[in-house]
Amino acid sequence: MDEVSHDTSIRNAVFRRGPEAAWHRSEARLRAATELVGIGIYAWDPGTGALEWDARLCAMWGIPPGTAIDEELFEAGIHPDDRERVRAAIAACVDPSGDGRYRIEYRVIGRDDGIVRHIATSGRTTFAHGHPIAFLGAAIDMTEQRDAEAAIRASEAQFSSFAAHSSNLLWIADPRTGDILYRSAAFDRIWGIPRDGASPSIACWLDDVHPDDRVQVEHALASVMAGDVTQYAYRIVRPGDGAVRRLRDTSFPIPDAQGAITRIGGIAEDLTQEDSGQVYIVSPRATEARRLAALVRAMGYRARLFENATAFLDIAAVLAPGCVLVDLRHAKPEGLSVARELKARSIALPSIVLDGAGTNLMSAVAAMKAGATDYIVAQDDAALHPGLSNAIADCLAAVRPVSRDETASARIARLTPREREVLLGLVGGNTNKLLGKKLGISPRTVELHRAQVMNRLDAGNLAELIQIALAAGVAPPGEDHATRRPVPTPPGPDA
Repeated sequence: MDEVSHDTSIRNAVFRRGPEAAWHRSEARLRAATELVGIGIYAWDPGTGALEWDARLCAMWGIPPGTAIDEELFEAGIHPDDRERVRAAIAACVDPSGDGRYRIEYRVIGRDDGIVRHIATSGRTTFAHGHPIAFLGAAIDMTEQRDAEAAIRASEAQFSSFAAHSSNLLWIADPRTGDILYRSAAFDRIWGIPRDGASPSIACWLDDVHPDDRVQVEHALASVMAGDVTQYAYRIVRPGDGAVRRLRDTSFPIPDAQGAITRIGGIAEDLTQEDSGQVYIVSPRATEARRLAALVRAMGYRARLFENATAFLDIAAVLAPGCVLVDLRHAKPEGLSVARELKARSIALPSIVLDGAGTNLMSAVAAMKAGATDYIVAQDDAALHPGLSNAIADCLAAVRPVSRDETASARIARLTPREREVLLGLVGGNTNKLLGKKLGISPRTVELHRAQVMNRLDAGNLAELIQIALAAGVAPPGEDHATRRPVPTPPGPDA
């Protein structure tokens, strides 16, 4: 071979290797891409029925790599409920009158592992002279995504069922647009109008809030939009009939995946039906508590049980009006603390004390000094019924609306020790800086506590906060109630 022929041979070999190298590079890229997204590749000869599957597709059918594949094994793995759809899709893709495309999702039951998987697959048939001669396809396992979607649907169904049957109103709103996105079925009963006819605007909802409570609700919603969970009570004036209903709402922020508050929600409890006939039973003995509850309900009253004084006092300030029945027979000192604490916290829930046989006059005196409204000795069930019935009737007749001062007193009683220190300092005229120095904390920390106290007492500014505190009986340091001159309150709408 001369030199020219040799060079030509080398050049031709290079040219031949060029397409081969490009093909191998493309194949490597395709393999890397399929590995990255979890795609299984397969080929099918429509004429002979021969099938070629890669290892990933074998795993989807629950068989080991390298298993001999035929049409019978393929079809046996398809879920029985999906086989007809798959057969129809295959027939369509090999029909010369069509475009040869194949796209379908179906379920597969693994041959060896029995696992049900959701497979999404697509491919295309190659035709020659009007006959299908080859098919190349790809498949991906969608099981995890479909299971997640099913779980979400189940969760949504459970939520919808709960919301539909709940006596409380569940709501969700978008704070950016000011729109109410969802109201549960209880809205129709509480508001007296159908949900479909109600305005979706938060502003229109606030128009239904009693004028005296509107500022408080606005403050509460602002706190929720800032990221706080807030509980607040308010009244609405029903747009349909003008009736006033009293609600207690627990509202909360709903952040997105990035932590931004894109929704707010709430659970509003209608307290109107509890305004009369509500009896709170405090008894440490579960059996006795249930027996008393059955007796109270037989008299036509509603009953709510508390297993001890602490459990009751923790939420006494936010309970609906009613009376308290305290069973002293098994925990006298603790039981007496209920009436005493209600009196100390200015919570307007009159209490009936139930004591056992064999007690003396001093026990009754101690109960009345503690603040009890009535004292009953439980001789036997026959004697208990008329005495308890009369006592509850008298007790509920004495129930009166809680004043703003009493509400503030109850809320002040629930402040943390540090929040109370900050409140006392503010009432005493201290600045954030001076108060921080006295308490050994930074002015910024004082400011945070101050904001929390204002939120808890529903105060719009510092002057209103101090006025609420003074009216509720909080005296500046160094003064007491006997020497402090009363601070006049601003005139109300009837002044």
